[in-house]
Amino acid sequence: NAVTRSGTNAFHGSVYEFLRNSALDARNFFDAGIPPFKRNQFGGSLGGALRKDRTFVFGDYEGLRQSLGITQVSTVPAAAARRGVLSTGSVVVDPSISRFLQAFYPLPNGPLLGSGDTGIFSFAGQQVTTENYITTKVDHRLSEQDSISGTFMRDNSKVVQPDAFDELLANVVSRRQVVTLHEQHMFNPKFLNAARFGFNRAVAVEGGVSNVINPLLADAAFGFIPRQFVGEIQAVPGVTNFTGGLNAQRPDTRTSSRNVFWNSFQGADDIFLIKGVHALQFGALIERMQDNLLLTSRTNGVFKFSSLSDLLTNRPRNFVGLLPVPIPTFGIRQTLFGTYVQDDIRVLKNLTINAGLRYEMGTVPTEAHGRLSYLLHLTDAVPQVGSPYFSNPTLHNFEPRVGFAWNPFADAKTAIRGGFGIFDVLPLPYTFTLIAPFSAPFSNRIFGDVLPPGSFPTGAYLGLASDSTAASASYLERAPKRSYVMQWNLSASREFPAGVVLTLGYVGSRGVHQPFRVDNFNMVLPAFTSAGYVFPPASSSQKLNPNFGRVTGMLWQANSFYNALQMVITKRVSHGVQVRGAYTWGKSIDTLSATVADDAFPNGLLNPLFFDQRTTRGLSDFDVRQIFASNFTWELPAPKMGSRLTQWAFGGWQLGGIYRASTGQPFTPLLGGDPLGMKLDETNEPPNRVIGPGCEALTNPGNPNHYIKTQCLSFPNPANLRGKV
Repeated sequence: NAVTRSGTNAFHGSVYEFLRNSALDARNFFDAGIPPFKRNQFGGSLGGALRKDRTFVFGDYEGLRQSLGITQVSTVPAAAARRGVLSTGSVVVDPSISRFLQAFYPLPNGPLLGSGDTGIFSFAGQQVTTENYITTKVDHRLSEQDSISGTFMRDNSKVVQPDAFDELLANVVSRRQVVTLHEQHMFNPKFLNAARFGFNRAVAVEGGVSNVINPLLADAAFGFIPRQFVGEIQAVPGVTNFTGGLNAQRPDTRTSSRNVFWNSFQGADDIFLIKGVHALQFGALIERMQDNLLLTSRTNGVFKFSSLSDLLTNRPRNFVGLLPVPIPTFGIRQTLFGTYVQDDIRVLKNLTINAGLRYEMGTVPTEAHGRLSYLLHLTDAVPQVGSPYFSNPTLHNFEPRVGFAWNPFADAKTAIRGGFGIFDVLPLPYTFTLIAPFSAPFSNRIFGDVLPPGSFPTGAYLGLASDSTAASASYLERAPKRSYVMQWNLSASREFPAGVVLTLGYVGSRGVHQPFRVDNFNMVLPAFTSAGYVFPPASSSQKLNPNFGRVTGMLWQANSFYNALQMVITKRVSHGVQVRGAYTWGKSIDTLSATVADDAFPNGLLNPLFFDQRTTRGLSDFDVRQIFASNFTWELPAPKMGSRLTQWAFGGWQLGGIYRASTGQPFTPLLGGDPLGMKLDETNEPPNRVIGPGCEALTNPGNPNHYIKTQCLSFPNPANLRGKV
């Protein structure tokens, strides 16, 4: 819905440049000094008539060159720990692990943490951003009633920054092109038709490498998989993940990379009609979407360990890897249809009602080469291949919306507004781009959760490569329910003397049958007892589907709730000053905050208990209970005396400021490793809470080194009982 400027009969242009640096910046808690920062934003525009009163052109260019200092803070094993001297007792360090740590994990250069087994490693790096943006628009008047226009936009950007251990410079490249054509016909001043066609292409290349600082990242001697370079180490409690080396098949990328090529073709027509007290608008839209994805996630393999001791003694919890065979590009295809009608009714001079109905339907996604596979049931031994992916839940997606605006005193100083609407959450292609590529027989991913000691670095792959039960599968709910969000609001505004405007409002929303992504269904199932969920002993446990190592997928069962009170006060311009303040007091609850791609928040859970949402219902990962924000602008007085140069140089200046404060986000403490024996690559096993003196609260506010009161948390008893924090 962006608006692009048009040209006029006279040629006009502009040139601008914006410079910013770190001279007035402040350092954050982790910065040793103020990080260097340079931002140069520049550009220009030119517009005018190619044919007077008929054809107009307008163009714009904007460039960005930015170098932002970033302080990378990681947690690494301490020198004593690398020798096997741990706070819990000494262990014998496996030579393969010692060699790996020496090659890829730096020693702490900051304070040791907690018991001294780990410490802080930090360094100051630079994030370098380059962006070039151009747009051109041509307008042509065919007649007094008809006009056409076309717009072209292109945006290229590249971001380069070091990884967590300063061993390589990673980059993300994005390119976007948009072409739109618009035709407008005016039947009369109250009857207008607008037709448009658009093409949108977006390309994102993530996981590229601009420079290798540590040459061992491209040394096959450290590889987990034959003919590949070093892989990843994850999930060691209290230790920052190592994100792996280069991809041997694509040396300019990392072990995990993603190339996305998105095409969207759109056609739409809108009609605007004014008749009496009615302002009608209705139209239709069709969109064809092509989502092409080349995903090389975890090409070099990933080991996960339950503890630092397990890492040092080479006792991995699980391994994920890809067989070294060509990886295909998956192409998800879908078509969207939409139509709507809306009426703005001027019921009274001081009352307007908005009423509308929208219908949106999307086809069930397909794959360009028929490479879709899925389990009909979670326990199936053989996946189904081909379409349909699932039954279509969007066939009855009617979305009513209603709103009103009322000036009760007819004095233009008081306004009461409210509205309600239903908005569907369609199962669009992006929902499946991290599911479809990882399902047998089209996936070459393998997974193993029972590994003998000493499996690092090559033993795990050699043991799993020929194991048919190590393959990956996917499962999607076969008959998903309609997924939608209801939103409502009510507000009252009043203008007081001296240009002060106060607004009080209430907003709320309710999400129903939202996407519930499960990174791995294939877990050991517990029994529900009066004490809670009890898991079977590890010696007798079996995963839900022993025919596969991993089963990823999607359900449509998540729910969300949001309610908030809002207050905004604005002091309009007076003596060159304008002040605005806003306060929100809200609460967000859901049964899953993660996105359909991955968990977007570090405080979230990746593998919730999908069979019981009571265990996942709670404050949203992004719940921020209170937010206060304020800003001001002051038009500095211009000099009334002096030369024109003096007035030009010192006139027209503004001083502005912004202040924001908020409460923090919630989080859940979790037990490291897999103490319940769920056999998942990511677990979400909570501890129990200790009740007693000093444990009324679980945190120490203002103490970053001991924020969580670990003495107020305990392991469940018995050990196979799920905790209840």
